[in-house]
Amino acid sequence: MDAHLGDSEDKAHFDYFVFRRSKQLSCVPDVIIVGAGPSGLATAACLREKGVNCVVLERSNDIASLWKMRTYDRLKLHLPKQFCELPFMKFPRNFPTYPSKEQFIEYLEEYAKQFQIRPVFNQNVVSAEFCWGIGLWRVITTAGGDYLSRWLVVATGESAEAVVPEFEGVEEFDGEMVHTSVYKSGKAYEGKKVLVVGCGNSGMEVCLDLCHHNSMPSLVVRDTVHILPREMLGKSTFGLSMWMLKWLPMHLVDRILLVASHLILGDTGRFGLPRPEIGPLQLKTLSGKTPVLDVGTLDRIRKGDIKVFPGIKRIGRKTVEFVDGRGENFDAIILATGYKSNVPSWLKENEMFSEKNGLPKMGFRNGWKGENGLYAVGFTGRGILGSSINAKNIATDIQKALSLQSSCKNISFMI
Repeated sequence: MDAHLGDSEDKAHFDYFVFRRSKQLSCVPDVIIVGAGPSGLATAACLREKGVNCVVLERSNDIASLWKMRTYDRLKLHLPKQFCELPFMKFPRNFPTYPSKEQFIEYLEEYAKQFQIRPVFNQNVVSAEFCWGIGLWRVITTAGGDYLSRWLVVATGESAEAVVPEFEGVEEFDGEMVHTSVYKSGKAYEGKKVLVVGCGNSGMEVCLDLCHHNSMPSLVVRDTVHILPREMLGKSTFGLSMWMLKWLPMHLVDRILLVASHLILGDTGRFGLPRPEIGPLQLKTLSGKTPVLDVGTLDRIRKGDIKVFPGIKRIGRKTVEFVDGRGENFDAIILATGYKSNVPSWLKENEMFSEKNGLPKMGFRNGWKGENGLYAVGFTGRGILGSSINAKNIATDIQKALSLQSSCKNISFMI
């Protein structure tokens, strides 16, 4: 929509968004959101409910690109659907307790449609910087987009880029090595010996998927890990934990979870999966490390269908040497080594976000709001539920700022 900034006093206010490509000038008020994943969509919907305009910039050609292009086929939500809903819209009643990847994508597409969220696609942000002279955020993309806005919401999340660790001798490996971001199904590895590096939820599920496709998987467990049953007494372990935390201190809830897990799963340390010294909830709070919710992988390990190895010492042409002195040949290696934030590569700011890990320096309660109209959503380490809480906080905060600004203008006009 063409803008003529001097046409009316209403358009002369300070909080505006400018998009300049070539010699064309367009103006849309209020907020820029970088990222059209669940966090960005949730924030856009919350802003729309408050009557606040926004433009969503997305580097790919579709919403929820991580879910559509970088997840494996058998993926389901690890938590019950009621803990994964975005603001103002529930999952369809006919969806199962743990929706599939396809069902969650369907939900997100319907969400964007219902709240009329139309991101600007193929806008890979290379720079976002606060311009002190004009009091606006300037956002530049590789597609030639040049944007200015009073408020900037960083919604690129904790999983923007794949983490690929370095291993001695990796260049000699004669087989296939891929990250789980490009892994789709174990069908391609039928009859092959596959080493999965990383024992988080993704690594454990990939191992199970490989078993279902008659592969011979092994799992590298480099550190201690909490494995919990996905359900206890027919109820979600996560849901039970949240309920108990309303009445009991965290350390006591952790003790209950560990006792129940031992009764249901047994001693995981016997299978090369030692537990950390502190409880799963305390560990999550202190380090952000999420416990593994078992969906059947542990039983396969117990039966010997999945071998467990410690850290990797060296990778050869076909053989992988481990730190305990063992060595074994593999046809392929799958890196379930997680993801990281890419915010430091494009956000020219070092007060709110850590340059080391690209996450907000403050904790969950205060990590969503920075200075000069900068916000963050999707960096809580608390999944979609945490993103929804942050999205509501951001929309409320911006609406208050707009209301205050409008009141100040009215007072100034009266004077």
